[in-house]
Amino acid sequence: MLDQLIIGHLGVIDQASFQPGRGLTVISGETGAGKTMVVTGINMLLGARIETSLTRGHSQPIVVEGRFSQTSAQVAELVDTLGGDLDDDQLWLTRQVNAAGRSRSWVAGAPVTQSNMALIGEELVTIHGQAEQQRLVSPDRQRQVLDEACGPAMTAAIKRYQGLFAQRRSMRLELDELHASLQERVREIDYVRFGLAEINAVSPAPNEDSQLQSEAARLQDSDDLENLVLQAQVNLFGDDESGDQGVPAINQLANVVRSLDALAARDPAAQALARQARDLQASAADLGADINRFADGLTADPVRLDWIESRLAQLKVLTRKYGATIDEVLDWQAQAELRLDQLTGSDDRIAALEHELEAIEGPLQASAADLTALRRATASRLSSEISQELVDLAMPAARVEFTLEPLSELGPWGAESVAMLFVANAGGTLAPLGRSASGGELSRVRLAIEVILTKTDSGRTMIFDEIDAGIGGATGLQVGSRLARLAEHCQVIVVTHLAQVAVFGQTHVVVNKTTAGDVTMSDLQVVEGPERLAELARMMGGLSNNESGLAHAAELLRQAERMLA
Repeated sequence: MLDQLIIGHLGVIDQASFQPGRGLTVISGETGAGKTMVVTGINMLLGARIETSLTRGHSQPIVVEGRFSQTSAQVAELVDTLGGDLDDDQLWLTRQVNAAGRSRSWVAGAPVTQSNMALIGEELVTIHGQAEQQRLVSPDRQRQVLDEACGPAMTAAIKRYQGLFAQRRSMRLELDELHASLQERVREIDYVRFGLAEINAVSPAPNEDSQLQSEAARLQDSDDLENLVLQAQVNLFGDDESGDQGVPAINQLANVVRSLDALAARDPAAQALARQARDLQASAADLGADINRFADGLTADPVRLDWIESRLAQLKVLTRKYGATIDEVLDWQAQAELRLDQLTGSDDRIAALEHELEAIEGPLQASAADLTALRRATASRLSSEISQELVDLAMPAARVEFTLEPLSELGPWGAESVAMLFVANAGGTLAPLGRSASGGELSRVRLAIEVILTKTDSGRTMIFDEIDAGIGGATGLQVGSRLARLAEHCQVIVVTHLAQVAVFGQTHVVVNKTTAGDVTMSDLQVVEGPERLAELARMMGGLSNNESGLAHAAELLRQAERMLA
């Protein structure tokens, strides 16, 4: 329930605050005074987008705050999820919009997104304005009205049906995509198979191209390499054929060993040096053996070189198409094998999807039939209840009927569309509501529906903006009395221009307009006693200071009291 609304810098309202009552609160005021700004402000708390023109050139941003109480457990859970903190079960919502349109929102002190504020707002307030009245003539809204009247059973049935419907839709989309891409898949399969066959024919080994290139380089440079190896052998072992008189390294090491052995024999402190010399001699011998083996492998091999060059040419064909190196070619091969499995498995997937679609059709049809049964069972009752409400709204001959029209195929909401037919006068013919009801009749039909659908929930706030459009006189009294009855179950706020509606308000708020130069400002004031009589008299004809007008207003108040007694 909305306990307090604070508005700052919104349209013609500079600063205003009001506290709606627990039952029926009516808001009135002269044309242009800013009554709609109250509804606009509440809409801001529901996360609605606001026109930046409403800042009216104020240097400060629009700020609207609302304090709510008696919130539901679901609202409390949402607030906790968003990081807010209820203050003694009081929930504050705050919205700020600057001149550039930048919006900031807070729920119970926690900053939230506009969409999250809307989630909270829709649990607290329902606004019925002219847009809702126009929406009522649409088939979607008429179906929604009937489904709401079906109660929790319909909510659960729709959830089951839409789950199955979404599954079938997803399967159909996937199947359509698979069929549409069939030719493309065939072309891709041919390309992948060709590439795999080409790679498999060469059968490259990991890093084979680098290894062969290194070996080819050695074979091509075998003469230079042999000279270098020979020079190392000569330096280590000597060369008898050249007649070089230099002492080979291996011989020099032998001399060192003999000298140090002799030294160690005379001085034990030199034994470690002798051991190091012998180790060097052994290492030199091992090095010589390794050099000789390496030299044996450097023998020129033209046949091997030709084979390597031929093999590298084969590998180059692959690296031109499938990767810069053989390792990249092998990666492409691995990915291509996986892709081929996917492509060739599409036929299996098509078969599986067709089987799944066939299997889900039965449960889906059964679920749609449940929706139809619930709607049929409720349509007659709801039609009767709305028609009876219209009798109390000064339309004794009006009749409403809900009809179900089968669809050619299942839709998101079942197997049928819902149409709301209406006739206002006896002897008339039922016709679609949008064509057969005048603006005033449509307003009363909408109110009758709300009276029936509204749950007994003291925490819910319902706002009606111009519910009295197109009506007046005795009909206005009937509309006002029904709003008062509705307010027995929830908080109701009505923006009205009819005194016949305003007299039923337990709280009456007037939007007062003042003008200073070129600036018009408005504020909100709760009126009681003589001030309320004066406002009612003004609403009936502008006779706020006329005794007959005041008397008429007083009589209207007494009549309202009698109707509610």
